[in-house]
Amino acid sequence: MKIEHPTPINWQFAKRAEQLQSSVIREILKITMRPDIISFAGGLPSPATFPVEHMKAAFDKVLSQQGKIALQYGPSDGYAPLREWIANSLSIPGSVITPDQVLMVSGSQQALDLLGKVLIEENSKVLVETPSYLGALQAFSVYQPQFVSVPTDDYGLLPEAVDGIADGARLLYALPNFHNPTGRTMSVERRMALVETCARHGLPLIEDDPYGALSYRADPLPKMLTMNPSGVIYMGSFSKVLTPGIRLGYVVGPTPLIRKLEQAKQAADLHTSQLIQMVVYEAIKDGFLAEHIPSIRTLYANQCQVMLDALAEFAPEGVKWNKPEGGMFIWVTLPKHIDCMQLLEEAIAQKVAFVPGAPFYANEPEKNTLRLSFVTVPPEKIREGVATLAKLIAAKI
Repeated sequence: MKIEHPTPINWQFAKRAEQLQSSVIREILKITMRPDIISFAGGLPSPATFPVEHMKAAFDKVLSQQGKIALQYGPSDGYAPLREWIANSLSIPGSVITPDQVLMVSGSQQALDLLGKVLIEENSKVLVETPSYLGALQAFSVYQPQFVSVPTDDYGLLPEAVDGIADGARLLYALPNFHNPTGRTMSVERRMALVETCARHGLPLIEDDPYGALSYRADPLPKMLTMNPSGVIYMGSFSKVLTPGIRLGYVVGPTPLIRKLEQAKQAADLHTSQLIQMVVYEAIKDGFLAEHIPSIRTLYANQCQVMLDALAEFAPEGVKWNKPEGGMFIWVTLPKHIDCMQLLEEAIAQKVAFVPGAPFYANEPEKNTLRLSFVTVPPEKIREGVATLAKLIAAKI
């Protein structure tokens, strides 16, 4: 039975809802889903790397042998064998991680939200890189912090800059490996200095590491977690090394923090999918990632080089870009007078898309920056798209 002529509801949103904003990247992706667009916008892994048959076999095995367990509710902290696998993978001599320090989450984005929920007070200081990952800024902003930008250079965050701004801060958020959006990598020396500085100030350090395994030339650099397990919160994900569709990540930290995050997770979703966790464990437990990840590295390294070569060939004078050592992104800086939001409109009209850099800044956005992602675009389209973009930029110089 339907009520006739109901009184329209005047929706009164909570104050925190006023902090919610749409992701600039997600809005751009709606446009770039058109097949005629050459899109450098998405931070999406290449579908060519998805191990479809291997995952299918893992699903089949779990459902046929442990189906009634996999389809049941699971523990809030996660599937024990998978947590143990993660703990072992992060442990090194002298720095052992235990399973009770691991909490499984529904993608890294949930970890960011949970960390914000348990660590950030309204108007409290939160230190972030300049620029920083947009998803983290979105997640933290719901809790109404005062973002304080930590200076960076071409080699990432400057640890010495933390001393003057650390007092009273609730956390420092950093991506040391193949940073999103800049593609930068923090050196071992800077990692050690940052860990030491945060420890001296009693400042929790969040080490977000979704791209760490995607090094082009060498083994990943040491994790800051292993340098100070009692003060570093580590975030990992299976999205970039397996598939993002499973929405499975994990957060590792001191046990008291993990238990508080677990309580916050119980209030949010009870637990992450038991089925997905069991399938992922089945897929990786016998060493599959060691065989699979090198193929991802090779593909991404080749794609990156194509884009670097195209930039060198087509970009006009005054345009600068970095040369990443891994990951999925190239960061481009244009002359100061060029607004990349306006450039994006012109580029989409020419069927090319990218992500403007301004939304990645917590404070004082640099509008003449942009992020290019190269992993999902075929080489011939990379060259075509960069050539088109270069012509649009040249017209503004």
